[in-house]
Order: sequence, then structure tokens, then C-alpha cells
Amino acid sequence: MEIINLGNQDSVFNHFVREIRDISIQKDAMRFRRNIERIGEIFAYEISKKMNYQAKEIRTPLGISTENIMLEKPVLATILRAGLPLHQGLLNYFDNSDNCFISAYRKHKKGGNFEIKIEYMSSPDLEGKTVILCDPMLASGNSMVLAIEALLSKGKPKHIHVVVAIASSEGIQYFKENTPFRSCTLWLGAEDQEMTSQSYIVPGLGDAGDLAFGEKS
Repeated sequence: MEIINLGNQDSVFNHFVREIRDISIQKDAMRFRRNIERIGEIFAYEISKKMNYQAKEIRTPLGISTENIMLEKPVLATILRAGLPLHQGLLNYFDNSDNCFISAYRKHKKGGNFEIKIEYMSSPDLEGKTVILCDPMLASGNSMVLAIEALLSKGKPKHIHVVVAIASSEGIQYFKENTPFRSCTLWLGAEDQEMTSQSYIVPGLGDAGDLAFGEKS
């Protein structure tokens, strides 16, 4: 499995990552959502370089131009609700793509422990497709593994690109060891070393879903 960390190279991408982390800036929910969306757009541009292309003649008002055209149409998948702004950024670039939505939640137990449950999925057929699965945070890695298991129920993709803005080192390792699909590329915006007992990444950014859409009861 290939791991690509876009934050390792200085660019405007790192500026957006800084802003989603900044406690004073993230109070503006609209700006937080837009920054996550812009991060998704940059991921989409970088992932597009991995796609297959073919030369095609295009008629312009003044003649014929030969352009390399992307052959495949990826399926865009996300984990609700936090993944929606990141998903929108990817969709802004892969605007003709089919979409998949996965509903996952934490089922809390006594003592503060919890397990991740997949509740619902709406998806097209994924057999032989390139899939881009996104979620802003890769904390424990458990929800991402379960999401891929759910995707595989809709067919065996050609390749899965997993996109996360911020990941914990522990989550990356868990995902590498437990993903049920090996033809996979993990795209990161940043890697943080620590995680709390409640599976929040440190320094991370907090709860991406609450920051984007408001606190849930």
C-alpha cells in the first residue's frame, strides 16, 4: 500500500491545514467547511495524476486540438457526516462521478468504550471501478476499515484511494495491517503522533463533524 503525505511538501495546501487546526479560525463554520473543501480539491488534482489518459481530437472554433483525456470516472465515497465537505471538494473536480455515502456511528458502551457500526450505505456497483473514499480524520482507523469492508459488498474495485486531512500514526498502522483491500493508496494532509483514549487525534483539530455542522446531542 502506497502512502502519500501532501503536507511533506510546502504549498498552499499546508496553509489550509493550518487554518482548519486553528481554534480561532475554526469558530467560523463556513470557513472551516470551505477550507476542508479546498483540501479536497487539491487531493483531487493530485489523484488525477494517477488516472489513465488517452489522446483525443477536440474540435475548436478554429481547428482541431489533440488533448489527453481522462478515461476513467472514479466513484466518490464518503463517511457521513464529517466527510461531506471533503467529498464536495473532490466532487468539484471529478464532477461527473457517481457517488457513495456510508453512514457510520459510535455505539457507546459502559466505561466510556465504544465500537464503530456501519448503519447504511448508498452505492453504485463498484466492480472494476476506481474508488476515492474520504473522511477528514483517520484516528483509530477502525471506521475506515469497516467502510472498505462495506464497499467491497458492492463489488471488487480496481483501486481505492483513501483521502484523509489528518491521520494519527496509530490509525495509519492499524489501517495498513487490517484493510481488507490491498490495492489501495492512502493520501494524507498531515500525520500526528498522539491519540486520546477516546480516539481523538492530538493535536488534531477536534470533532470535524461538529465544527462543520454544529454539535450533536
